[in-house]
Amino acid sequence: MLAAAWVVMTFTHECGHIVGGMACGATLTDFDLVPWRMPYSLHSPDPHPLVTLWAGPLLGVAVPLIAASIIRKRWAWFIADFCVIANGGYLALAWLSGDRFLDTPRLLAAGAYPASIVVYCILTIGAGYVWFRSDCIYYLAPTTKSGEPSDATESR
Repeated sequence: MLAAAWVVMTFTHECGHIVGGMACGATLTDFDLVPWRMPYSLHSPDPHPLVTLWAGPLLGVAVPLIAASIIRKRWAWFIADFCVIANGGYLALAWLSGDRFLDTPRLLAAGAYPASIVVYCILTIGAGYVWFRSDCIYYLAPTTKSGEPSDATESR
């Protein structure tokens, strides 16, 4: 399930950049969505780079959460919750790394307010930690004879 969560996270995040770029008139010049490499999308010209850049982490969280709320299965919440914490963690770690090709330095270079990135990271890492931790406990807890975790509770 973790591998599926990784694929969904990288795909929705990068497709968010592609959709954001298309929505604001950017020209997609190159992209790679393969999940075992670092997915990327390049737009040139990009008249509104903040829209293109923010669309990745925003849709990378929103799409899996919307899908999980429609599917209403525990495994879907596991994937969505992973996407929440992973997108926030990515922006935080990209900021710390300073690598100019990652999203956070590019957001800052395009004029994003640092406080907006901090708020996004606090919200997604905070909520994602609580939700994903609950999912992990559910799946890793000892099971009863019926196959259910011993203290099974449904997420959301």
